[in-house]
Amino acid sequence: MNKIRISAFLIIILAVLTGYFVFSTEADPQSKYHFKYGLDLSSGTHLVYKADTSALENGDTRDAMSALREVIERRVNVFGVSEPIVQVEQGGFGGEKEERLIVELPGITDVQQAVELIGRTPLLEFKLANQSGEITLDENGNEIPGSSFVDTGLTGRYLKRAQLTFGGSQGVGINEPIVLIEFNKEGADLFAEITKAHVGEILAIFLDGEPLSLPVIQTEITGGSAQITGDFTPDEAKTLVRDLNLGALPVPIELISTQSIGASLGHDALTAGVKAGLIGLLLLSLFLIFWYRLPGLIAVFSLGTYLVITLLLFKTLPVVLTAAGIAGFILSIGMAVDANVLIFERIKDELEHRDDLQEAIKLGFSRAWLSIRDGNISSIITSIILFWFGTSLVKGFALTFGLGVLISMISAISVSRTFILAVSGEKYEGARKFLFGHGIH
Repeated sequence: MNKIRISAFLIIILAVLTGYFVFSTEADPQSKYHFKYGLDLSSGTHLVYKADTSALENGDTRDAMSALREVIERRVNVFGVSEPIVQVEQGGFGGEKEERLIVELPGITDVQQAVELIGRTPLLEFKLANQSGEITLDENGNEIPGSSFVDTGLTGRYLKRAQLTFGGSQGVGINEPIVLIEFNKEGADLFAEITKAHVGEILAIFLDGEPLSLPVIQTEITGGSAQITGDFTPDEAKTLVRDLNLGALPVPIELISTQSIGASLGHDALTAGVKAGLIGLLLLSLFLIFWYRLPGLIAVFSLGTYLVITLLLFKTLPVVLTAAGIAGFILSIGMAVDANVLIFERIKDELEHRDDLQEAIKLGFSRAWLSIRDGNISSIITSIILFWFGTSLVKGFALTFGLGVLISMISAISVSRTFILAVSGEKYEGARKFLFGHGIH
């Protein structure tokens, strides 16, 4: 019994210290452990881009979109945006589907600033001159840039690195900037194959659909290195190198939708969510204490421990909290209450048939455990499925709900059990009927 009471005392100290850390770090403006809020709870910008994957084979689209997401995410992270969200999804109606890139930038409400933040991500392409001489004209009879060239499949997607140098090669002025590029292994093999098969032909270098350089292939080029020259200044060349190293886009993208979330809207949603959670927790606590008396009071302590531990994990992982995520967290509190209700009802049933209070408590916990385990595992499996297949909104709900259910299951079995055993060390008849709600159904 002494060991159990010491354990209960240590749990209380741990819960108090955890709660102090949670609230003190939130009050400290210099702390790095503030809660991270999603775009719907903080100010920010939501951008939707359409990706042009028409030139790709069906099997290549998924890889290209994954590479595109990584490129944009890398560019955004360079500028230090707090908790950006970059993801791909399919849009469109009927049989026509289009690939989209969703970019959410918390803390940035200026749409133009957000667009500039993503920046000019150059689409680097290598094209062969069309030997048939066919060109495509626009509605005004002008040649469309690049229409006299054919794609080779070699793009910035295969780029490994880029660097800036000046002159020093044949046909290039001593002070003329040169952008040296190096392909990865797959790109190097493709580049060697192209140059071997098309010696004497023009292999044009295009940047964002515009021809930048029109070199002639003199011989097969192995090793995966090439150079870009053109009519640009050293500053422009330096910018090009930077952008290419940050990530050349594997496919072109077009901005099709923007949305700015104001700080006041996010603050109102957050305040409403926290208020709803506090009111719900207060009403639950009153119900538990009224109906289950001492076990109900212990359940409230257990819930408090569960809350501060969960909030600590939200801060330290960290978990990006959205309105849906807060809803999932509040719902997990209900699951924690459900586990305590099952336990207390089993204890009351055991007290109907035995006088030993501690034995009734132990049996109540052990016999309620199977139902609690199965119910919580099914909820965790559901949250995993939602997180795996859902959109960002659903993922926020699934993450906080699943994490909350897991912690609540542990707290209901361990924390509640330790507390209730710590205050039930003796056999008594009259007092237990009042303290444990014995006879109330």
